[in-house]
Amino acid sequence: MTAHTPPTAPFRDPRLPFAERVDDLLGRLTLDEKIAFLHQYAPAVERLGIAAFRTGQEALHGVAWMGPATVFPQAVGLGATWNPDLVRRVGDAVSREARAMRAKDDRVGLNVWAPTVNLLRHPLWGRNEEGYSEDPNLTSAIATAYTHGLRGDHPVYWRTAPVLKHWLAHNNETDRSTTSSSVRPRVLHEYDLRAFRDTVEAGAVAGVMPAYNLVNGRPNHVSPYLRQHLRTWTGQDLLVCSDAGAPSNLVDSEHYFDTHEEATAASLVAGVDSFTDHGTDSSRITARLRGALERGLLTEADLDTAVRRQLSVRFRLGEFDPQDDPHGATAAFDTPEHRALARKAAEQAIVLLKNDGLLPLAAGARVAVVGLLADECKLDWYSGTLLHRSTPLEGLYERFGAERVEFAEGVDRVRLRTASGAFLRVPPAGDAADEVRGAEGALDPALLAGRTDLPPLTTDASGTELALVDWGEGVLTLRAPDGRYLSVADDGYVRAAADQPGGWVVQETFRLEPHGDGHLLRHLGTGRHVCVSADGVKVADEDPEVFGLVVAERGEEAVARAAAAADVVVVVAGNDPHLNGRETEDRTTLRLPGHQERLLRAARAANPATVLALVSAYPYAVDPADLPAVLWTAHGGQAAGTALARVLAGDVSPAGRLPQTWYASDADLPDLLDYDVIGSRQTYLYFEGTPLFPFGHGLSYAAFAYDGLTARAGDGSVRVSFSVTNTGEVTADEVAQVYARAPGSTVPRPRRELLGHRRVTLAPGATAALDFDVPLSAFAFWDVARGRWRVEPGAHELLVGASSEDVRLRTTVTLTGEPALPRAVVTDGLAAADFDEQHGIEIVDRTKVSGDAVTPADADGAELLYRACDFGRGVSGVTMEVAGAGTAELSLDGGPVLAVLSTAAPTAGPYDYVPLVAAVAAAGVHDVRLRLRGPLRLAHVGFSG
Repeated sequence: MTAHTPPTAPFRDPRLPFAERVDDLLGRLTLDEKIAFLHQYAPAVERLGIAAFRTGQEALHGVAWMGPATVFPQAVGLGATWNPDLVRRVGDAVSREARAMRAKDDRVGLNVWAPTVNLLRHPLWGRNEEGYSEDPNLTSAIATAYTHGLRGDHPVYWRTAPVLKHWLAHNNETDRSTTSSSVRPRVLHEYDLRAFRDTVEAGAVAGVMPAYNLVNGRPNHVSPYLRQHLRTWTGQDLLVCSDAGAPSNLVDSEHYFDTHEEATAASLVAGVDSFTDHGTDSSRITARLRGALERGLLTEADLDTAVRRQLSVRFRLGEFDPQDDPHGATAAFDTPEHRALARKAAEQAIVLLKNDGLLPLAAGARVAVVGLLADECKLDWYSGTLLHRSTPLEGLYERFGAERVEFAEGVDRVRLRTASGAFLRVPPAGDAADEVRGAEGALDPALLAGRTDLPPLTTDASGTELALVDWGEGVLTLRAPDGRYLSVADDGYVRAAADQPGGWVVQETFRLEPHGDGHLLRHLGTGRHVCVSADGVKVADEDPEVFGLVVAERGEEAVARAAAAADVVVVVAGNDPHLNGRETEDRTTLRLPGHQERLLRAARAANPATVLALVSAYPYAVDPADLPAVLWTAHGGQAAGTALARVLAGDVSPAGRLPQTWYASDADLPDLLDYDVIGSRQTYLYFEGTPLFPFGHGLSYAAFAYDGLTARAGDGSVRVSFSVTNTGEVTADEVAQVYARAPGSTVPRPRRELLGHRRVTLAPGATAALDFDVPLSAFAFWDVARGRWRVEPGAHELLVGASSEDVRLRTTVTLTGEPALPRAVVTDGLAAADFDEQHGIEIVDRTKVSGDAVTPADADGAELLYRACDFGRGVSGVTMEVAGAGTAELSLDGGPVLAVLSTAAPTAGPYDYVPLVAAVAAAGVHDVRLRLRGPLRLAHVGFSG
């Protein structure tokens, strides 16, 4: 059949609009087939010639989990490039590889779950590596670029179908499936929704994935925001895919519903279209859907709505028009272009934080490269398998020559002595390991980890010297001399059986626990202690071995020797993305692990010419005072080492910029679960302290001059123009940044807020004229008194420069805007969550379906302030809609309490609201202050004449 031959069924006819074809196919499906389509693994419908379909293919910075693929820098590194054009090319390469891999393996999906657009509000979030920035503007610019690359540029058929993660206000791993993010309306609209909205409206997004957490007391998987906001932003049928296991969490951990039938029905009605639960086993989800239908909780029309959205994505991917597939011939895998792009992305992600003239390194310098990451190319949970590898050591060997580079890893070399006087011994891997060595001789961690055919550890009189690394908080790894990490398989035996720590539950980490004159060795993956038995070393609940720690060499001793013999030292420090900060685990501190601090001090003491190169998934609080040079890069993928060496050597001038604030200490951070960025002054937008390094910061080997700033307000936008000149001696990139602030605002506004940026390449002496058309909406804030966006009239200051704090030019533009109006409380009352200020308040769900209420977060009570409330000619009474039990006190303008309203008894349930009425006399405009005590939910306050 050709494209011009009328098919037997309309859904097979490429001449018809997709909507008609979807409706035709939907009408041919039976009820059971529709139900089956709603699980992540939708089965084939052989009678219609329809193939099986799976939602979900991880592709955060390359195709993940499907074997060898090009590995690009982590997402936070792509954010650090501040280069949407580059990131679009990365997305394009990833989508081409997905298509090429699928051609050989139909397990590779085209519905890709990427990118992550959660804002990097808090640097201790374990998944910091997955986001782009703490700023909504930068995040949406990078995410939009990546989704356009993933989508491809064909006007009809998409190369892959991107799904944004994770909707909404998700920045903690600790208790992530039960914690609720309390998000006031201004933060919701100005911060958390904004990155999603701008990316969705750009037109290259196929759907979103709700997050595990709750927002304002309601699980994201039954959020009314899916309907109220997401589905109003675009004309396309966005597909909402649940996160793995989240549908069951609604009952099992969150206890939000009593039965799985209720939970599944509520999710589907709220907008979830594909259920990711119980792996490939769809039987439980389909049974719940059938049960919900039988109980009248769902109708077949509800199923049709969800199936239609899924089919819409499948048609856009060209599944039903293979003869017209525009992407088959363009699919590419591990091409020279992709390898070059991976290197370019790694280079552009490097941020020069400090440089007192030590960099670039002098030609012919003798370099010592030291540290736990000096010869590592770390992957993370969402990486593919490396086809190529480049560590900092390898990059420096390549660039400077092995004869000029010294290496010291800096690990502690130890032996573990048993109570009997014997030592732990690692048997040779022998033929078992040779079977799984790749083409370059590297052990394949996917094949080694968890193996039971390798010999377990034993003991003998001399033992094996192990490399011990403390990654912080007492989390240790132990490594045999041949590079194999000690690991525990399902049978409980300890083996040297992993190339790297990894896996969903890491089995390569231990902790030494003081016990008498020695230590117990606890295996963190199982929680059990290591014991020695006649058949080998294993973990068990009884008879733990007490080990003596015999240190052959401290890591800092080797580092000091190498540093003293070199002209310059490069200390490579940072994190392993599988340890102490990752999915399921937040960090507890900004500090560099103690082991690495010791290595840095040893290098600096032995050689003042010390460069600190941080390779990490998140910021650290390091004191740069006595360091002449500091760089940071996220884990940079397959070309990380080459990129770092080229920047150190000056082959490339660094131009990465920090995508989030680097704080000086833990004391600068709010509580991880405090999502009120306005009230607690979080991120560069509101932080009033002195950061270690500010948002947007990054140095260069060149210098740049800014000149000629003008700003002109027109119809719907402000035209901002200025020029940037390279006044240095080398060709380099500059990232010009435009910020705004509203100095005369009547409400708390950001100290400064990014409006736009541009990365430009300039030769020495060259000048670039830059123009930005900033929409007037960028100057607006969410007016809680009106429940909509508003631009304030008056002066708005524009700031232009090289970072949020390195401002080179300023000017002012006057906008007409809308004046502030008092709240019309006589007619509208006060929605409790629409406060201007609060103390001790938590926002909760008014009902399970929609709406917000407020409640004290603790027993000390809480306060709410509503400014400029207009009582007109006067009111005589107040009515508060409440549930639970407690007391509310009302006062005006900070004066005495005018009314006290208390529940006579607790209401039947948290959603059983009753009116509390009291007399109160007020006229004119006043600030209303409410004080709440007890487990009281307040939904609304009304006033009567």
